[in-house]
Amino acid sequence: MKTISYMIVMAAFLGGAFLTSLDQTHVDWVTFLPVIFAGVIGVVMIKREEAAQARSSDRLANDRRVLEESLDNIVRNLEALDGRKDAVPTYDMRFEIDKLFREDLFAFADARDSMKHIFGLQSFADVMSSFAAGERYINRVWSASTDGYVDEVLLYVGKSLSQFRHAREEFAKAASENEVPATA
Repeated sequence: MKTISYMIVMAAFLGGAFLTSLDQTHVDWVTFLPVIFAGVIGVVMIKREEAAQARSSDRLANDRRVLEESLDNIVRNLEALDGRKDAVPTYDMRFEIDKLFREDLFAFADARDSMKHIFGLQSFADVMSSFAAGERYINRVWSASTDGYVDEVLLYVGKSLSQFRHAREEFAKAASENEVPATA
C-alpha cells in the first residue's frame, strides 16, 4: 500500500510538472487540479500508513527495547567518562564523545516517537526534557573540547550525566506506570 501511495505522489508530481511545462503563460487548471488532488491523496495515504506502523505492537516493543538500551548505554558511558574526564586531554574529548555516544544518541532519537504511544505525551515530555538537556550538554562538551576550554569540558560532562540519569529515572517511572499486569 505504501508503494502505491508513493507511486501516486510521484505520478502527480511528474504529471503536474509536465502540465505546467506545456505553456509558459497558461496552466490548464481543469487538468492540473485533479493531478494535484491525486498527489494530496497519495500523501494522506502515506501518512496514514506511517501512523499505523508507528502504533504496531512489534515496532513499539522493539523501540522500547532500543530506547531503554540506548539510555542505559549513554548513562554507563557517561559515568565511565566522568570518572576519567581529568585523564582525557581536552582536545581529545570530542573524539571520545563521538566514539561513545553517537550510535546510542541516534538510536534513541530514531525511536523516541514511540514513547508517545507507549507511555503517553506527559511521560514522553518528562523523559525528553531531561534527555534533550543532557544531549545539549554533551554537545557543549564537544564544542568546548574543540575550542580547548578545559573547565567547561569538565563541568558539562557532569551536568550531562545528571540530566541523562534523570531521563533514565523518568523512563523507568513511565515504564513502571505503564506495565501490563500479568494475567493468570
